[in-house]
Amino acid sequence: MEHQHIYRKGTSAEAPTLLLLHGTGGNEEDLLPLAEMVSPASNVLGVRGNVLENGMPRFFRRLAEGVFDVEDLVKRTQELHAFLDWAAEKYEFDRSRIVAIGYSNGANIAASLLFDRGDALQGAILHHPMVPLRDKTLPDLSGVPVFIAAGRRDPICPPQETEDLNELLSGAGADVKLHWENGGHQLSRSEVGMASSWFKEKFLQGEQR
Repeated sequence: MEHQHIYRKGTSAEAPTLLLLHGTGGNEEDLLPLAEMVSPASNVLGVRGNVLENGMPRFFRRLAEGVFDVEDLVKRTQELHAFLDWAAEKYEFDRSRIVAIGYSNGANIAASLLFDRGDALQGAILHHPMVPLRDKTLPDLSGVPVFIAAGRRDPICPPQETEDLNELLSGAGADVKLHWENGGHQLSRSEVGMASSWFKEKFLQGEQR
């Protein structure tokens, strides 16, 4: 399925393409400032979720706050896979070199991509994610770098949810960095700064030499 989106070609052929996935009520441009902080030379693909909840865009339906519509999540994850395949061909970037930056609902669909296929993403920055699917056997994620930012007082995503996601991804072989903030569900400048430093270490070392 087509997604409303924006694409901006970067200035570096070495840097991964950044896939931007907004939170509930956001749009394809919401996380552009994060992309600028994390990797200004990268291609940027900002995507808008296809589901509306009280007029607010989301990437998949939920039955209540914190309760996902699992059938819809699985369906929308497959649609996003297909969209990324299409976008890579259309915009001529390397499909195997996509790093997602997701916040809240966007982080959840990014995590679902990882849970679904080992080659879905080269890496991911997940701001305040939850476990997308329970009782699922994860693919081999050996060496896939994942940065998780979470709030110790997050009322929407309790700390145990973060610990569970960390354990599941690490158990599948992912190289997970977990960063805690003392606040709630809001996106903080400090966690974006930490994500930016992590990204440069994992993906841009060769370019900086």
